[in-house]
Amino acid sequence: MDSLTPAHVQAALDAWNLGIQIRFFDTTTATSQQAADNIGCALGQIVKSLAFLIDEQPIIVLTSGDQRVDDKKLAAMYNVGRKKVKAATAEQCVAIYGYPPGSVPPLAHRTSGLPVYIDSSLGRFDQLYAAGGAHNAIFPITFAQLQQITGGQIADVVKSNEAE
Repeated sequence: MDSLTPAHVQAALDAWNLGIQIRFFDTTTATSQQAADNIGCALGQIVKSLAFLIDEQPIIVLTSGDQRVDDKKLAAMYNVGRKKVKAATAEQCVAIYGYPPGSVPPLAHRTSGLPVYIDSSLGRFDQLYAAGGAHNAIFPITFAQLQQITGGQIADVVKSNEAE
């Protein structure tokens, strides 16, 4: 199955009429640290789009690059045990979400209507940067715009001891 591309992400962004443009880099932005280094921003300003399956239901968790998702909190949200919370495999990322790991954007997924949870720690920053559908593609976005384009629910999904 072929991956979707930054063109799919840009088309979805254009539909919102916010003037957001994907930026491409000569080096990879697949990890939060690589993205922050390329952009020259704080690690926490990077929006990680993490693909999970909870009791086989795919979801997207958007969290800050300097945070770690707490699978106990995700399990509690769905009233299941922690063993029912699994990170999507690379194959599942492409099949369900449309993109390989490290390039999953917060919108324009292959499967429509996926539940999106936005970690409240992202609200610390005025300017954020999210993956644009390729290992070297990123777009700037505000916290409010991220909520708008994803329809995501603000949630506390990160490990408490690592939160700032």
